[in-house]
Amino acid sequence: MENFYLEETSKTPKLSFDANSGKFMMSGRSIPENSIDFYRPLFEWLDTYVQAPPVSATTFDVQLEYFNTSSSKCLVEIFRRLEKIGNQSISVNWFYEEDDEDMQESGEDFKEIIDLNINLIMLEEED
Repeated sequence: MENFYLEETSKTPKLSFDANSGKFMMSGRSIPENSIDFYRPLFEWLDTYVQAPPVSATTFDVQLEYFNTSSSKCLVEIFRRLEKIGNQSISVNWFYEEDDEDMQESGEDFKEIIDLNINLIMLEEED
């Protein structure tokens, strides 16, 4: 299975989904013009991946600075697809800056509505 990779732009996040290692990463800002169109190729890739993951454990690191409402809905869609793998086989690491209460609360909200092991990880400010 091919990996899925998109470079970060000022409005879209970096997406690095490595099927062979089971290491997924999303970072940056997610405020695309049309979130559904932007994330559709990833949804399709994930639909294939979850049918037969080539690894026993998948890790998804999410380190977003900001995302808009439509991106939030797409994140839910990503998490829903990952739920199909099974909670024991996937862990989500939700990173947030120490002073970013909005991103912390977003992680907590996802943790409540999504049936995945979501770890909230605070990144401490560097001096």
